[in-house]
Formats: sequence, structure tokens, C-alpha cells
Amino acid sequence: MSSDLIPDDIAQFILKKIDSVAQMEALLLLRANSDQEWDAAAVAKRLYIEEPQASMTLARLLEGKLLIASADEPRRYRYQPSAPELRPLVDRVAEIYSKQLVPVTNLIHSRPQTRVQEFADAFKFRKDD
Repeated sequence: MSSDLIPDDIAQFILKKIDSVAQMEALLLLRANSDQEWDAAAVAKRLYIEEPQASMTLARLLEGKLLIASADEPRRYRYQPSAPELRPLVDRVAEIYSKQLVPVTNLIHSRPQTRVQEFADAFKFRKDD
């Protein structure tokens, strides 16, 4: 499934938890600044993406139990995996991503259609509508 450059457990984590390169970058950004809270606007600015994309990205990471979020608006997110075994796994993901950027991004792009894409497709206009 993965290349020899990406261990199977890391590949499985990426395929299960990461829908896009922006999501990977957001996870690693919040991990590297785990003492800081981030809102979608700050993440969007830092990753050079639109704020709605940043909001969806952060929501997916929250759903994947890799972040926690404030209850108030605008929501602020902080890296805090829900299970202790996720932290060393994400640390390894960060290390491998830093050394094997192209194979990891290829793995992300090789995924079947993601929920994010399905959500975006729901708003596309079709000729028969």
C-alpha cells in the first residue's frame, strides 16, 4: 500500500485521518505550537488557504480526535490527541513528512474521494439541476 519510505502504520494513519495536504500541514502546525490556540483565520493565513477551507480542515482534525476546541465563537483549536498513543504516532508522521514530503503527499493524493471532496461536490451545479 505504501512505499518503502513510509512505514505501514504511518501510511494507515495518514489514509485514515488525513484528507488533504492542507490538513496535514494544519495538524503539524498546531502540533509544533501545541501551547497556542488557533482559530480558522489564523490557520488560513499561515497556510495560505481560504478561511472556509481552514474551518473544514480543523473540523476534520477535531473529528479525528487530534485537536480540542473551545466552545465559544470563533472556535479556537489546540493540538491535543485524545489517546496517549496518538502523540508519538503524530510525532513520527511529522518526522517522516519532513524527510519524505513527496511520497507522503503522493499517498495523500492517491486516496479515493474524500469526505471533504464529497462535501464540496454537493455544492457544484449540474446542467440537469
